[in-house]
Amino acid sequence: MGVFKAYDIRGIYGKEYGKEEVYRIGFFLPGLLKATKILVGRDVRESSPEVFGELTRGITDAGADVYDIGLSTTPMVYFSTAYFDFPASVQITASHNPKEYNGLKISRKGALPVGYDTGLKDLEDLVQKGNLIPAAKRGRIIKKDVREEYLNFLRKYRIDYTLKLAVDCSNGMASLFAKELFGEKPLYLFDTLDGSFPNHEPNPLEEENVEALKKTVLENSCDLGIIFDGDADRVMFVDEKGRFVSPDLIIALLAEYYLTKEKAPVLFDIRTSRSVSEHIARLGGKPVMWKVGHAFAKVKLREINGVVGGELAGHYYFRDFYYCDSGLLASLIVLSVVDSLKKRGKTLSGWIDSLAVYSFSGEKNFRIDKKKAAMEELKKRFTEGVKPKAFYDFDGYRIEFEDWWFNVRPSNTEPYLRLVVEGKTQVIMQEKLSLLMEILKDF
Repeated sequence: MGVFKAYDIRGIYGKEYGKEEVYRIGFFLPGLLKATKILVGRDVRESSPEVFGELTRGITDAGADVYDIGLSTTPMVYFSTAYFDFPASVQITASHNPKEYNGLKISRKGALPVGYDTGLKDLEDLVQKGNLIPAAKRGRIIKKDVREEYLNFLRKYRIDYTLKLAVDCSNGMASLFAKELFGEKPLYLFDTLDGSFPNHEPNPLEEENVEALKKTVLENSCDLGIIFDGDADRVMFVDEKGRFVSPDLIIALLAEYYLTKEKAPVLFDIRTSRSVSEHIARLGGKPVMWKVGHAFAKVKLREINGVVGGELAGHYYFRDFYYCDSGLLASLIVLSVVDSLKKRGKTLSGWIDSLAVYSFSGEKNFRIDKKKAAMEELKKRFTEGVKPKAFYDFDGYRIEFEDWWFNVRPSNTEPYLRLVVEGKTQVIMQEKLSLLMEILKDF
């Protein structure tokens, strides 16, 4: 089944999968995770009530109880799984995907993610081939209110800020809590829950989806713009000049907050700018590079006892948040740091410009059938007969030279080969990007 991905289950609901598959997922999940009770939350997508109905029918037919927390952000499900010590949980969401998609993010005890290599493959096999034998005693659906515990945790990070803010909730799940956390002062965009996403798709990585926020920031002389994705596990930022801030650079801003308190490891993914690892080291932290994806990042952050981590896609992970990602928590911390900058007469754009001393391409996507062959050709061209400064092969390849580096990796969720290039100057970056693209043309 194509909907079982590296990190979750996701696809066009009613076309790529539907009621029967969701029921079977629910039925086999308790046995797979050895869970007699499962916490379930959902986003506001139009198909989410039906998915909830089928999923919970499957879980209860298998004899397990469902604890229904209702509409929720994905981080709220992570928090509640760990805080209330549930053996398993499911968030019904397709995150940043368009409205016709839906999916399931599954976690086990401690809010540890269930990825393809840690359970989803087994679940896929059961969904395709397993026998449905209902339990003698059916489980129950029990309503559970977790809102106050979750909000109380986030409220610890609130400050009485002086910034002028613009906040775009993308008609998604951040709308549940934004005003309680940021107050009435900000200029809010699209802060009503609407699973048809009438204003823009809930994906802040697509430039057109950030245009309304940029315009609001510039027209109202805001100090900071904040935009969430559909399920609020990701967040991205716009500076006071209306410029989108590359999400990897925010890892350095979060490090600034944490490393003043504790010199600890900070995690970042293999696509991250060199300027971030250099800044972490300057602050006395230990920079640690790892694979892309929440199923990998959460486990690695726990393993290294890192204080914070992040990804180019706008996921930020926190030791204090059970090593999970949270867009709202990240935004509260960024707000705190930018407010501190303003009190010292500094701006976010000035801080970013002093940090980002390299020229970064951003992630380029190529629809390539022979992804493996293309990657091997790039590896051969840039390692045979030349000596790179560093070579990493745990998520595609990252090959580093003195004045530039690149990462090439296959997408875990889409039919793309992804490429990132960074150079000491714009000229070097552009020259190397053109060279790499020329090689990839043959594939």
